Amino acid sequence: MIGTPKDSPRVFVPPPIVVSGTLLVGLMLDGRLAGWPEITLIPGAVGAAMLGAGLFLIAAALGLFKRARTRPEPWQAASTLVRSGVYSFTRNPMYLGMVVIYLGIGIALRSGSALMLAVPLFFLLDRFVIRREEAYLRRRFGSSYDEYGARVRRWL
Repeated sequence: MIGTPKDSPRVFVPPPIVVSGTLLVGLMLDGRLAGWPEITLIPGAVGAAMLGAGLFLIAAALGLFKRARTRPEPWQAASTLVRSGVYSFTRNPMYLGMVVIYLGIGIALRSGSALMLAVPLFFLLDRFVIRREEAYLRRRFGSSYDEYGARVRRWL
């Protein structure tokens, strides 16, 4: 665990490393990292739109964490439960943003392997990161988190 304080979700590997590592494996399997990849109009446009949407979700979530003066890293203790902005329609906008970016890159580069690896990636994030975070937030914020969780979906 990465410098994990005792009172934290105890996430073992930073999720951006898991996401980017999985994407790199998928792209390597399809040979998309050798040379400059050819990007065609439709997959490129879809991928660019998804990249933009994912970056927006992550930036909006990070801005809310900064305003609330709490840490976004899942191995750090949370001081505040953020429930406004993008957190009012998804409990995990940063993970959702990472997955949307991942899928956008996979589509733009037409990487079937990366797209197939998105399924186990989603499972890993959901089961081994998000559920740990939710258990921690439930311990940390009690009924306030339970009410929030009942009102807002985990992903969408």
